[in-house]
Amino acid sequence: MRDRFSTGVVCVLLALLAALLTGCTRSAAGGESDEGPSTTAPVSPSATRASGFGAVFLAVDECSSFGKASFTEVPCTSERAAARVVARHDGTPAGGPPCPATTDFVLHISEQSQISDEDGDGAVPQGYACMRNLEPPHPGDPGGGGGPRTIVGDCVYGSGSGQVRETACDGTGAKKPQYKVVKAVTERSRCPLSTALYVQLGGAQPVGCARPL
Repeated sequence: MRDRFSTGVVCVLLALLAALLTGCTRSAAGGESDEGPSTTAPVSPSATRASGFGAVFLAVDECSSFGKASFTEVPCTSERAAARVVARHDGTPAGGPPCPATTDFVLHISEQSQISDEDGDGAVPQGYACMRNLEPPHPGDPGGGGGPRTIVGDCVYGSGSGQVRETACDGTGAKKPQYKVVKAVTERSRCPLSTALYVQLGGAQPVGCARPL
């Protein structure tokens, strides 16, 4: 016991000596020293998380678990990882930038989260994450039959009242495809003569020119 105690005292003295020689990098209130910003991370739950995981909730290139209504952020190397964030925006999809064309699905992030937060106060800004499955299938791919956006190469069917919905081009969906979007243009007059249906796409080229199948 005496040997262990002596070793502990020596370790403490060495640690104190190192602190006196190097100086403190942060004040007791958590502020920066006069010598400039510190390169040492503050001791907090968020700072002790693995690099690239948890610093910002569902940041670009981070991964989520299975589930779209209930989900958690997990390391992309985890067996629970299901999809990767390809874009992340604040606010709501209706008022923010569109997701990339081949996004498979969108995760809506509430303003508060008790599971993960960015700065340790339990709050996560409202936003949305554009997700891409780590493995096939990829409904957001052209002709895949899903995804938050309709793009060139997708197929649709009439759902009534002048509306169309996306379905898989290979016929594996619940509805058979009736039209295929072959071109995206800025206005209807630029569509090919073979166009039988105009599909709203959004973005810089908001008109989809669809031909019958």
